Amino acid sequence: METEITKKLFTVGDYHRMARAGILREDDRLELIDGEVIEMSPIGHRHFVCVGRMDTLFRRPFGDKVFVSIQGPLRLNEWTEVQPDVVLFKPRSDFYAAKIPNAADVLLVVEVSDTTLATDQKVKLPKYESAGIAEYWIADLEHDLLHVYRHLQGQRYTTILTLRPGDSVSLLSSPNVEFRVDELLTTDFETSADAP
Repeated sequence: METEITKKLFTVGDYHRMARAGILREDDRLELIDGEVIEMSPIGHRHFVCVGRMDTLFRRPFGDKVFVSIQGPLRLNEWTEVQPDVVLFKPRSDFYAAKIPNAADVLLVVEVSDTTLATDQKVKLPKYESAGIAEYWIADLEHDLLHVYRHLQGQRYTTILTLRPGDSVSLLSSPNVEFRVDELLTTDFETSADAP
């Protein structure tokens, strides 16, 4: 007779209690998705450069009009708390000291994908849609593309754009501020292992 395997699912509260108890370490690269603790992929060098460049590019025009979060927590519901590469939040005077930001606070989520495109499109995308995230971008470093998802209708993005180096993009919330896709994707990145 086969024994049925039962998964123990965790709430965001459980997840934080495990961190406080030292079961999960601060430097672990983890996310909680649908109650399961998921180990995130290691960050490659181009991924690191891309995130750093986006941080700088977004801070320049917006200043204190947005709060830029780099790989910080974003609670989507009771069972899911992710750590997107870049999130632009609505500004708060306390910089979210009083609460963990949630979907209502988000202007833009960006995931940088060098090896995680399938996860970012098949797992994360539906989570962001169902949470009501207004706009989601995937920086697809493998193919040098920027995938843009916006205009939620119900729980589905109705506008999906695939942008290439040479194209420009603006946030829905700030249509007058443009970013060059090649800058966002770091397409001038030096791929040689001998690069300094």
